[in-house]
Amino acid sequence: MKYLLENVKVQVHPKTYLKDPESSELGQRIIKHSILLIDAIGFESFTFKKLGKEIGSNESSVYRYFENKHKLLLYLSSWYWGWVELTLVIATNNIEAPKDKLRRAIEVISQPVTEDSSFSHINETKLNKIVINEFSKSYLTKEVDNENKDGYFAIYKRLISRLKSFILEVNPKYAYPASLASTVVEGAMHQHFLKEHFVSITDCNDRTTPHQFFCDLVLATLNNAGNEK
Repeated sequence: MKYLLENVKVQVHPKTYLKDPESSELGQRIIKHSILLIDAIGFESFTFKKLGKEIGSNESSVYRYFENKHKLLLYLSSWYWGWVELTLVIATNNIEAPKDKLRRAIEVISQPVTEDSSFSHINETKLNKIVINEFSKSYLTKEVDNENKDGYFAIYKRLISRLKSFILEVNPKYAYPASLASTVVEGAMHQHFLKEHFVSITDCNDRTTPHQFFCDLVLATLNNAGNEK
């Protein structure tokens, strides 16, 4: 993975930023420390003023890259889903058996995240925690329909479409592939959240992983589909 990704850039919708943070050392520091700070204090308490102090720069320098913290969250979540998609494509590329490919895809989407040294300024482990805790805040807004039309969520939707195609490879007659695929992606985040905070309402723990749960759920669903009387 490391050598495959060395020269790869995760593409993020350009409307999420005013200046591409990947284009400068300051921009990369903004991304690095925004992840660390949001992970530490939460998105609601996060401000550009606090971020400016962390990077040793004026608050105004952050505004040169991002219009507001909502756009920054859109950027971070888009980058995360782009990274997951890239990881998924590489992980499933040489797998021919549809069920094995689907199992591997679910594993990539639902497994605990480890830091990827290919992107030195981004801590994927902490970014994963941010997405689990904060991603819904990027779309539970009055502007979601307009932002969706403008393509802000294209990478997220493309990832779900990939998973949908794997589901249809296993059972082309299954009637609800998009709903099942989006349930896996959203549900994996939710199960990780429950595992950390509401342990009494999930069966996922140190022995039973979200990956195991969703593989069982999806494959059982696809195996049983069409067999109802």
